[in-house]
Amino acid sequence: AGTAKIPWEVLPPPARAGRFQGFSPDDLIYLVMPDRFADGDPSNDDPVISKGLFDRKKPRYYHGGDFQGIIDHLPYLKDLGVTALWINPIYDNVNHLNYKEDPAHPPVADYHGYGAIDFYGVEEHFGDLKKFQQLSAAAHDSGIKIILDMVANHTSPYHPWVADPPLPDWFHGSATRHLTESWQKWTLLSPRFSPELQRSTLEGWFNDVLPDLNQDEPEVGRYLIQNTLWWIAAGGIDGIREDTLPYVPRKFWRDWSAAIKRDFPRVRVAGEVFDGDPALVSFFQGGKARFDGIDTGIDALFDFPQYFAIRSALAQGGSMLALGSVLAHDSLYQNPSNLVTFLGLHDVKRFMSEKGATFARLKLAFSYLMTTRGIPMIYYGDEIGMHGGDDPDNRRDFPGGWPGDAKNKFEPAARTGDEHTLFSHVRRLQELRMQFPALRRGALTLLAATPQVLSFARVDPSQSVVVTINNSAATQPIEVDASAAHFRDGDQLRDLFGVAPNLTVQGGRIQIRLEPESAALYAH
Repeated sequence: AGTAKIPWEVLPPPARAGRFQGFSPDDLIYLVMPDRFADGDPSNDDPVISKGLFDRKKPRYYHGGDFQGIIDHLPYLKDLGVTALWINPIYDNVNHLNYKEDPAHPPVADYHGYGAIDFYGVEEHFGDLKKFQQLSAAAHDSGIKIILDMVANHTSPYHPWVADPPLPDWFHGSATRHLTESWQKWTLLSPRFSPELQRSTLEGWFNDVLPDLNQDEPEVGRYLIQNTLWWIAAGGIDGIREDTLPYVPRKFWRDWSAAIKRDFPRVRVAGEVFDGDPALVSFFQGGKARFDGIDTGIDALFDFPQYFAIRSALAQGGSMLALGSVLAHDSLYQNPSNLVTFLGLHDVKRFMSEKGATFARLKLAFSYLMTTRGIPMIYYGDEIGMHGGDDPDNRRDFPGGWPGDAKNKFEPAARTGDEHTLFSHVRRLQELRMQFPALRRGALTLLAATPQVLSFARVDPSQSVVVTINNSAATQPIEVDASAAHFRDGDQLRDLFGVAPNLTVQGGRIQIRLEPESAALYAH
C-alpha cells in the first residue's frame, strides 16, 4: 500500500533547506495552471510514455506548459507584486486519454492534474521532481512562496489501485458498484441528518467517475498523511491548497492537519469549499470544535460567498449591497482574515466573460479585492483581462508563453491600452498594500452601503484608510462617519491613487464625491 514511513535521510536537499513560510494576509497569491501558463521546455511537450496527448488546438489536451515556463516568468510575477504561487496538482496523470462512451463527452487528457495515478510521481509533461525543486528554490530566491495543490478525496479511475486495491475497503465501492456524489454538503452541518443521508456526500464518486478514497480505513489515512508530509519536505513548499474539502470525513482533516502542524508548524492550508453559503463554508474552518466535537485544523478557506457577490455586483452590474451582505457574516468564521478572496479561478468562467463585464468594472473588482479583508488571489491572466467561458475555455494559454505566439502579453509593449492600464492598476494596488499595513491587517468597518456605492475603513493602531467604490454610471456623493475611521476634524485626506480630490474632515463627517465607475482610497 506504500504506507511505509519514508526516512528523512533519503529526502532531497530542499527538504532540509525548505523555508516553510506559510501564507497570510500579507501575501498576494497567484494561481498558475502549469500546462497553460508558459512552455519553457518544448522537449517535454509530447513525451514518449504518453505520446499523442499534446495538441494546442484542442482545449482538453496538453498544451505544453511546464515548470521551466514558470521559472522563466518569475520576474513577471515579481514585477506584479506576487508573493505566493499556487500551483495546480503536479501528480503523475494517466498516460492515455480519458475515454467515455458518451459522444457528448469526447476524450480528454488530465492536463489539469486532478486525476492522480501515482501520488508520489510527477507529471512528465511538466518536468520531474528535480525540476520542481528548482522551481521552488528559484521562487524562494525571488521572495515568492509555493502553495501546492493536493487531493485526498479521490484518484483517477485509471489508478492501479482501482483494479487491484491494497485492501478490500481502500475505496468506497468499486468501479462497477458505488454511490454517486450528491453534492449535499449541507447534510454535514447538523446532528439532525442521519449517517445514511450523509453517505452519498462522503462516499460518492465525484462526477460518478473519480474513485472515492476511504479515509476511515487507517492505512488509507496513513498513506495520505505521509504523502502530504513527503511533498512538503521534498518540494520545500510553504502551503497547501486542498481540493474538495467537504467530501472527506472531518476527523481525517483533524488528524491530517495535526500531522502537518507537528512536523511543519509554519505550513498553512487553504481548503476548497465550493459554496456560496457562509454558514456552510465557515463550518470547515479550524480553530473551533463543532457539534461533532471535531476541529478540522484547516487554517484558511476559499471565500466563495465573496466571489459570488463580487461577480454579481461588479461583473454583472448588480447591487453593491451584495458585498456588504457577505461581510455581515464574518462572525461565522474563526478568522475571516484568513479567507482567500478571488475574482475567479480555474473552475469558473473568467470575469471578463460575464455579461456586462468591462475593463472599468474589472478595475473596480481588483480595487475591492486588494483592499478588503482576507488573502487576495489572482487567477493567471486576470491581471490583463483575459477572457474565457466555462471549463475548459477559462483555461486558455497565457499569450506569449509559447514560442511563436503572435503577441507576448508578458511584455508591456504587446498589451493593449486597457490591458496595460489594468496590469498597472493591480501592481499599484499591491504597492499600496505593502506601503499601508492597514490594507492587509487592519480591522474592517463598513461605513456605507447603497446599491451603487460601498465604503469601508481599514484601521490599525498606526493608520487608517477609507476605501470607497462607485459602481454606477453616474457621479455619486456619499457621507460617512469619520470617527469610525479614527479621523478627526481638520484632518486632511488624500486619495492614494492621486485621482480624486483631497478632502477635509468637518463636523465628524467625510463628504466623498466619486466619479462614475471609480474608486478612491483616502488616508491622512
